[in-house]
Amino acid sequence: MPVLPDYDSPTALKQFLDDRGMAMQKKFGQNFMVNRAHRHRLVDALKIEGGAKVWEIGPGLGAMTADILDRGAELTAFEIDRGFAEVLRDGFGGNPRFRLIEGDVLKTWPAEADRSHPSRLFGNLPYNIAATIIADTISREIRFDRVVITVQKEVALRMGARPSTEDYSSFSVLCQWAYRVTQLMDLAPGSFWPRPNVVSKAVAMDRREDWPRCESPALFMSLLRALFSSRRKTIKNNLLPWLKTGNRLDADAVGERVMEEALERSGIDPLRRAETLEVEDFLRFSDALLEAGVRP
Repeated sequence: MPVLPDYDSPTALKQFLDDRGMAMQKKFGQNFMVNRAHRHRLVDALKIEGGAKVWEIGPGLGAMTADILDRGAELTAFEIDRGFAEVLRDGFGGNPRFRLIEGDVLKTWPAEADRSHPSRLFGNLPYNIAATIIADTISREIRFDRVVITVQKEVALRMGARPSTEDYSSFSVLCQWAYRVTQLMDLAPGSFWPRPNVVSKAVAMDRREDWPRCESPALFMSLLRALFSSRRKTIKNNLLPWLKTGNRLDADAVGERVMEEALERSGIDPLRRAETLEVEDFLRFSDALLEAGVRP
């Protein structure tokens, strides 16, 4: 009979690790959610239907893994910590709906995406990979019907930020282009063990059915990076260097003329900054550039 820890007790969790000669590894950003009510609320927010395919990133010792499996999901868990992976295999390996992928999720997820098409993404994501995994999946056109993740509060605010605010960035536009973003709840440090030094926030994202709403997603994403490359610069000053690199124009095309034509078509003032534009402005501008002859 597999032995799993008392997920609600920091003392019991520490004893469980000590008994197995295991330790928390700061480099992996490991924190266990010890608030049972919060765990259940987050899994509830995932809106699992029987047989739903779920990816869980960083399951740790399986506190929410157990809850997800109890709801009938087919679960693929990504875990980088070898000790935790052993506990997960012992605890859930006998369940035919459980699959474990060991290693760095940033390296392992693409191959798994080729193998299966999950409808849900779930996880308590450390700061150093949260933005990367979300941006990478969107950039590779892998989207989930629903995403529920816990991230550092600053990352969550960026995901749902509005134009002309401090948190608005290319990452905000990317998230809101692919998903409808909803802030779920703040999670104080006391909800975790060990206590992190930051406040966390849970975010839900629902896939937009009207995606991508532009002719060239590749051009759109490249344009985003260019326009936010220097927040203090105007659209014009960020755009011209980008147009002149990467073989984006025909040899006889003049970058400034192409830019002005696209800006006029899309109704955007070249002296504005990217942080003032709505998602729809970027989409319209991307299509105007494509029509003006800019290559992805």
